[in-house]
Amino acid sequence: AGMNGTAIENFVCVIFNVSFMNCTWHVGRTASRDTQYFLYWKTSREEDFTGCQNYIKDNSGRHTGCRFQNVTIKNKKAYFLVNGSRSGQNIQSISNYIIVEKLTPPLNVTVNCSEASHSCEIRWQPPRTSHVKRQACFKYEIVIENK
Repeated sequence: AGMNGTAIENFVCVIFNVSFMNCTWHVGRTASRDTQYFLYWKTSREEDFTGCQNYIKDNSGRHTGCRFQNVTIKNKKAYFLVNGSRSGQNIQSISNYIIVEKLTPPLNVTVNCSEASHSCEIRWQPPRTSHVKRQACFKYEIVIENK
């Protein structure tokens, strides 16, 4: 339901530093200046939706994003709801979204080199993440520079 072109577009959430999440979107193509959007989310069907407490706004004061703290995503799922108002008319709901996690660097990196064997051993622990628990999910690349 809602007028065509009023739904938000390009809805993307980025998780960083393990527990912070920024969600951003573009205002609908036919949304007027008095259109306002409100974001709600939850991580399971059983929970109640939680509303955004810290909106990002454009020059017209319209909400174009939200900053969340202390985020944990259970079972790799999240449910989002965006509704809004526009002179009493309904806003179209969203159906597509993307969640990206920017990983921290690997932890406890150690390097032990041996002149006798002309080799080095490099060890590390996986980065901290909000929801990925399987070690096999990580792929690493080592760049060695001679200085």
